[in-house]
Amino acid sequence: MTDAVHIIAEAGTNHGGDPAVGRQLIDIAADGGADSVKFQVIYPEGLYLPATWQDGELVDNEVFAIRRAAMLDDAEWPGLAAHARQRGLGFSASVFDDRGLDLLDELDADYVKLASTDLNNHGLLRAAAARGRRVVLSTGLSSLAEVHDAVEVFTAAGGDDLVLLHCVSIYPAPVERANVGFVEVLRREFGLPVGFSDHTESSVAAVAAVALGATWLEKHITFDRGAEGFDHVYAAEPDTFAAYVADVRAASAALAGTDGKVSDDEASVRDRARRSVYAATDLDAGHVLGAEDLLVVRPPGPLDPGDVDGLLGRPLERPLRRYEALDWQAVGGEPTG
Repeated sequence: MTDAVHIIAEAGTNHGGDPAVGRQLIDIAADGGADSVKFQVIYPEGLYLPATWQDGELVDNEVFAIRRAAMLDDAEWPGLAAHARQRGLGFSASVFDDRGLDLLDELDADYVKLASTDLNNHGLLRAAAARGRRVVLSTGLSSLAEVHDAVEVFTAAGGDDLVLLHCVSIYPAPVERANVGFVEVLRREFGLPVGFSDHTESSVAAVAAVALGATWLEKHITFDRGAEGFDHVYAAEPDTFAAYVADVRAASAALAGTDGKVSDDEASVRDRARRSVYAATDLDAGHVLGAEDLLVVRPPGPLDPGDVDGLLGRPLERPLRRYEALDWQAVGGEPTG
């Protein structure tokens, strides 16, 4: 049976620094059927230079200022985590430095998310491993060898709960560039839970990923694709996200097998639809059966269509009436040899 798929609703920084919008994003995640909601906690000084040298002059980094302006205060995060849990969601965030890891500890986050850009940041991997929480690591931008290195670093640092997300770091990613087959490569290479960080604009790639064994999916959400911000333009609005989740759940259900090939429901159809072998006309005892003497039609009966070859050329032990079902006793028993 296919494991249940954990769907992360990626709210990112689409709150724009407003905790009320953060709560709105949590509600979109919950109403859409996600399992957890994830934000991005970016302390600019832990990710960017505040200024860069250009033509001999130190110039302020615009992105640093934009990220600073869109931050939530640390004191606002507990309220968002509580709201998520009230709505039945797990809660976490992508973090980019030790301060972010500290915040997730304070919030008792359900997992730590590390972005593709930090797969080769071995110091952060070690620090995350040391916290003892599940780590969900995206693998975009990286070669398979780099993923191996990251897994080895994480394990050597004491980490024992790692999920690898296949990711194509294009925003948005055309579905034909999604390289979903790499989900199976990760699963085969590492024997770890794997998933797909989905930057496409439909559910097609996600459904394919689930079919290949993905048990985690991450999808960006927004209240309005036209809103200002880095991630709104390729994120899913509420109705789209709900449809996405429904498609993934349906695919997961379709892949969930039964103990046998034929379910009870299918067996009831089989009992109505299969054919059996009947006498085409009245036949006397001793008559040697030929193909013209037999009908292979519904309803089911003692013999299957595959038994016809074992009847042909054999004499009847008893007379048969037209449309009477044949059984092996009519010809003296099952064929031998």
